[in-house]
Amino acid sequence: MDNRHAKNNKHISLNLNVRGIGQSPTLAINELSKKLSAKGMTIYRMGLGQSPFPVPNPVVESLKMHAHEKDYLNVKGLESLRQAVAHFHRQKDNVDIKPGNVLIGPGSKELMFILQLVYYGDLLLPTPSWVSYAPQAKIIGRNIKSIPTTFENKWRITPKELTEFLKTENDQFRPRLLILNYPSNPDGGTYSEDDLKKIANIARKHELIILSDEIYGQLHFRGKHVSIARFYPEGTIISSGLSKWCGAGGWRLGTFAFPPNFDWLMNAMAAVASETYTSVSAPIQFAAVRAFKGGILIERYLWHVRRILSFLADKSVRILRKANIRVQSPDGGFYLFLDFSPLSDKLNARGITNSTMLCENLLEETGVAILPGEAFLLPKEALVARLAFVNFDGAKALALSETIPLNEKLPEEFIDNCCFSVIKGMKLIADWANQ
Repeated sequence: MDNRHAKNNKHISLNLNVRGIGQSPTLAINELSKKLSAKGMTIYRMGLGQSPFPVPNPVVESLKMHAHEKDYLNVKGLESLRQAVAHFHRQKDNVDIKPGNVLIGPGSKELMFILQLVYYGDLLLPTPSWVSYAPQAKIIGRNIKSIPTTFENKWRITPKELTEFLKTENDQFRPRLLILNYPSNPDGGTYSEDDLKKIANIARKHELIILSDEIYGQLHFRGKHVSIARFYPEGTIISSGLSKWCGAGGWRLGTFAFPPNFDWLMNAMAAVASETYTSVSAPIQFAAVRAFKGGILIERYLWHVRRILSFLADKSVRILRKANIRVQSPDGGFYLFLDFSPLSDKLNARGITNSTMLCENLLEETGVAILPGEAFLLPKEALVARLAFVNFDGAKALALSETIPLNEKLPEEFIDNCCFSVIKGMKLIADWANQ
């Protein structure tokens, strides 16, 4: 085979499961935004969901203190960190997690991938869903079964919908993994305690394994996140980490907390970890101990972060709704899921007929970067998109918030002082959609 022929057939060597999978949409929109910014365009970065807030000072100081740590650690994680994570879930979630049932990984994303690799079961995925669940399943070769949700149900799967879906399954007890993510990416919504109890009972009846992705749990605006593991402890894996509530996405540290009877699954994941990433960075693990131990300084940090995000969410929702863009008020996190369908006639007249075209035109014409609903497993023609209201100086906002008592509301001038670009971006979206 000559070089030209080999070059033209390189794709043949790709695994079939990988063909057609491009860069993660969140990273792709960030790269495109950088290119437009380099050309002099003002970009409102609402595509990549990275926390704008700094890592809490006590955690940073702990990292500095342990920068000299260089040894390979246990593949399952530093023992003191596993103890801290277990304590975190007992204290925050009222779930009796033991240190021996905790697994530490280089980001929860990697742990989710390995879980699907070792667990031979179908993936049940309420949609819209985070952009990486389905591609991971496709890479590994797992069956993906979407369970559609609606705007009217706040993009949450209801117990009734889950029951009806399971009735369509031929084998009621086949291995299946149901992923729940709340507060949710892409919409910031959560589940009521009553619905979690009902979903837990359904999962128990059908012997489902639940992966409860609670990475945004501590960003619940009222600090009242409830884990489904409280009601289904024997079948729920809790996923958490440092990226969202601790502002440390680039540190790449995730945690899985397993039920006590899931040794077989955790050990299989650890075996794969030992042959891939070996162990998580030692300094990062030592610093994470301080994060998960919490304390008054961390709690105050979280309450200020929640107040700021809740304030911005409320302001943003009002602007968008006034522009006839449908959006549910989030319960936590820093996302909004926008439904432009009431403006479909106007958008269609401009040649915008799907979510990708919507986001591309919006970015090119206004500099506002958001992600198309297609990336979240919704039909391409649905005029929906995810927005991350994170394009502000989190350190400045946090410092100003700390000068205002927590029992007081943030003043209107807080926007101009710290978060002007967020509100400016919302107004640009509203004006653009109503042209």
